[in-house]
Amino acid sequence: MPASRILLTCLLSLAFYPLSLRAQAAAPQGQVTDVAIAGQERGAQAPQLSPEQTELAKLTTENLLSDQKLKKKLQQLNDEKEELRAKYELSLQKEKTKIAEMDAELDRLSTENKLSAEQYQSQIKILKADLEKAETENKLADEKHKAEISQLDNEYQKLTEQNKLAQEQTAAQLFKQNKELDTLTLENKIYSENNKKALQALSGQLDQLRLGNDLIAEQQRKQLTSDATEKSSLELELKRLEVKERKLNFERLTFDSRMDKLKSDLELRGKKEEWKKQANTEPVYLDNPFRDGRLVVSDRRISLNGPIFTGAADYITERISYYNNISTSPIFIVIDRSPGGSVMEGYRIIKAMQASRAPVSVVVKSFAASMAAVIATLAEKSYVYPNAILLHHQMSTVNWGNMTQLKEQLELAREWERRLHVPVAKKMGVSLDEFRKMMYEKNSNGDWEEFGDKAVNYHWATSVVNEIDETGFVKNPDENTGPSKTQEDILNEKTDEKGQRYVSLPRLEPFDFYFIYNPDRYFR
Repeated sequence: MPASRILLTCLLSLAFYPLSLRAQAAAPQGQVTDVAIAGQERGAQAPQLSPEQTELAKLTTENLLSDQKLKKKLQQLNDEKEELRAKYELSLQKEKTKIAEMDAELDRLSTENKLSAEQYQSQIKILKADLEKAETENKLADEKHKAEISQLDNEYQKLTEQNKLAQEQTAAQLFKQNKELDTLTLENKIYSENNKKALQALSGQLDQLRLGNDLIAEQQRKQLTSDATEKSSLELELKRLEVKERKLNFERLTFDSRMDKLKSDLELRGKKEEWKKQANTEPVYLDNPFRDGRLVVSDRRISLNGPIFTGAADYITERISYYNNISTSPIFIVIDRSPGGSVMEGYRIIKAMQASRAPVSVVVKSFAASMAAVIATLAEKSYVYPNAILLHHQMSTVNWGNMTQLKEQLELAREWERRLHVPVAKKMGVSLDEFRKMMYEKNSNGDWEEFGDKAVNYHWATSVVNEIDETGFVKNPDENTGPSKTQEDILNEKTDEKGQRYVSLPRLEPFDFYFIYNPDRYFR
């Protein structure tokens, strides 16, 4: 029985179970037994379900499934709610921590301000004590002045008594002499009056001196009070300046911290920019770099492009020796485009490849002709794109001289052809004459060219490669290079004699063709 049928049967049993119980309760005892027996007999067979019962069971099942999905969704919502609550509590705790730090900083500043106020009060008390001491000293000076004036008054009284005594003695002595007495009396009176005037003048001067001293004392007292006030103001201003200085130091430290962070961000940004300039991956070094049409090239690669002339052998052989001194991992000579060139330079490259402890493979991406094709063919392993072109032909040269010299030069050219083409013919499994004959069978000029997938059949290359993974280019090629020419720099628009605009296309490399949509001959 299918699982869905079993599930429907169970649900219908649960649905009709209460009905059977009510039926048993309503029937007599004997009938209950019959009903139970009948129920057991019916249980032995699968109940025949009506369409309504089937639909009811289906709806019941769907409701149960819907309830389960709803419960699961509610559980997910509760989980998300708990997660949001945890995040909110974490954020609230962080804010509380920040507020506590700010409160601690406020308490510290309040304590510093209280300490500064207490120090200010202590200094004011010291100034008040100094002021009281100065006032006491001024009072003592006043008392000394008063004592001196009192002493002068005593001396004046003493002189007055002495004058009176002298007058009485004079009157007694001159009593007998009337005229002389009268004269002397008049003179004495005049002298006495003069003395009084002098004493009055002295008394007035003493009073003026006393008033002057009092005025000076008051001025000194006022000056001291002014100095104390000014000193208190200066000290208060100094305290304010110290608070400002502390605030400025705090702001400066905050600013320095921000500047350090900005510098750190700038340095990090610079490092990221430097990081972006490189692939930040190591080149891949494989002992067997070719597999399933895919070639993995490491950074142990040497480019051979353009014509081969003096200096090319030095460039390549030095790098082969350098890579050999590091390890014996494979070395790759990558030829994008090369029309060939010097036989002496090419022969040195071949000998360096043969003497290398590390295997040297040649990779041809676009075309390799003449000497470059010989290098690719004589390599232990060489790989070519299917549409790359390899071209072999007879060596050509220009000679100058007399007949004997021309003969010698011809013999030398033949010897170079033997040294270079015999190994190529041997690798093809033919003789030199057969190789030369096949050149002219393929082309009337003797320029035998083949696409890469056909060149493998003639053993000019080891394998056809469909994918080349250059793992050695780990730095951004746009960095540390001069400005490159754009199409606008190369293609200058011109106008012909008919007033038609056109662009002159640059000369193509050998074996290349323009495959361009040009209905109005704009490109020429």
